[in-house]
Amino acid sequence: MKKQLIFWIFCICLIPAGYTQSAVPVFISDSLDNYILRAMKAEQLPGLAVCIVKNGKVVMMKGYGVCKQGAADPVDENTLFMIGSNTKAFTATALAKLDFEKKLSLNDPVTKWLPEFTLDNKMAGEQAIVRDLLCHRLGFMTFQGDFMYWKSNLSREDVIKKMGRLKAVYPFRTTWGYCNAGFLTAGEIIPEVTGMQWEDYIRENFFIPLGMTRSLALNSEISAAVNKASAHDIIQGKTVAVPYCMIDNLASAATISSSVNDMSKWAIMLLNNGMYGETRVVPGEAIDDTRFPHSILGNNAGMYRMSHFRLYGLGFDLKDYAGKLIVSHTGAVTGFLSSVTLVPEDSLGIIVLTNSIRNSVYYSLKEEILDAYLGLPYRNYSRIFESRDKQDENIRKENIKLLLDSVELNRNAKLPIAAFTGEYVHYVYGGMKIVHEEGELRMIFSHHPNLYAKLEFLGNNRLFATFSDPEFEEAVFPFVMENGKVISVTVKVADFIDYTSYFFTKKVD
Repeated sequence: MKKQLIFWIFCICLIPAGYTQSAVPVFISDSLDNYILRAMKAEQLPGLAVCIVKNGKVVMMKGYGVCKQGAADPVDENTLFMIGSNTKAFTATALAKLDFEKKLSLNDPVTKWLPEFTLDNKMAGEQAIVRDLLCHRLGFMTFQGDFMYWKSNLSREDVIKKMGRLKAVYPFRTTWGYCNAGFLTAGEIIPEVTGMQWEDYIRENFFIPLGMTRSLALNSEISAAVNKASAHDIIQGKTVAVPYCMIDNLASAATISSSVNDMSKWAIMLLNNGMYGETRVVPGEAIDDTRFPHSILGNNAGMYRMSHFRLYGLGFDLKDYAGKLIVSHTGAVTGFLSSVTLVPEDSLGIIVLTNSIRNSVYYSLKEEILDAYLGLPYRNYSRIFESRDKQDENIRKENIKLLLDSVELNRNAKLPIAAFTGEYVHYVYGGMKIVHEEGELRMIFSHHPNLYAKLEFLGNNRLFATFSDPEFEEAVFPFVMENGKVISVTVKVADFIDYTSYFFTKKVD
């Protein structure tokens, strides 16, 4: 017995001073700064903020780089970033909370609260419940319809109506398809239940009790804020500041701005079963509901075959990774990318906010931190994703070059320019017109007053489109001709905005 006691005392003495099960991994304590700064430089990322919480406390919280390219204001833990679709977790949690309070049921038909709600599939519209909106199982293809809503002048009511007229790609509840308009619809149920607008409910029920004093519910609020990151894009190889995205018509899907300091409080509360300090912010049952699998996204072995499935709860992605449940979401909005990752059984949270729409650091960094805490080998994800990004960008540049070469060979169309000009219509979007002005053929959209596409002839009844807003990217628009007349055109924007195409028919004079 004495020998065993001496042995265990000896073992205890070998444990480094200050070591606990919550010890900070060496990668975090020794290598994180160098890793981040190298990755930011490689990807031309102006600014980044990161936070790690563990066991209800902040392990590290820091800002890197600058708020705006070419300016001196540094990013710190209180700098505001748009978090895009990480807004969805707030909306889903709010509705799960109202369900627990018996103010509504997540199984209520949407029409109980929004009688005007419809879908193109009449039966689906009648059967759709609140949960369907929150787990993306209405039958739409991912991003279907988003071109109509993104940076448009449509109201929230308009968005819901137009979604209801879209012909869904898949049968109702058979296939997961990411639907921003569905989440907007879910958020618009909150005023019907509480008498408070979505943004006011989020402030009163989450921002205020959590002390998220810097957070903003709407995109339109960020311009007047102090200590805010600018939005950035990479245009012609250079990082430049771009205007903030104004999509308050999709509020409950994507419009919150926050800092890592504020988001750390949100993460701590979610990891502590809805408690923040001594305050019950969200019922534990509501937290559980958001993590209950509702939709199947598919098998997802991942890069190193550490995962087996990927599911969707309510406003959260769910997957297994190295034997752990990972609850997470990413967010993308003009000029910003973000990630929020939770490991509930380890009480671990990782938040990364960035101020460029073209970077992989927001994702590779959280993967590196996650692996470090799970005791997995260092993978150098940043190098891997950088290589992929460069390869994809080189392919894109080469394709554009080939198209521009074709433009040079096809300056003169077989039909006169007047054959293309005129008014066109899409069955849901509405009107579009093609005009000849300032020496250019331009496509102008009725619901996007700040957007147009310059059109150049490619041959074979195709025109090369360059959008005035670089985020919409370049595209090829095929025109259909009959008897020497233009009768229709197919419009496509960047996949980031909408994977689907829009068929516009030319109005007969």
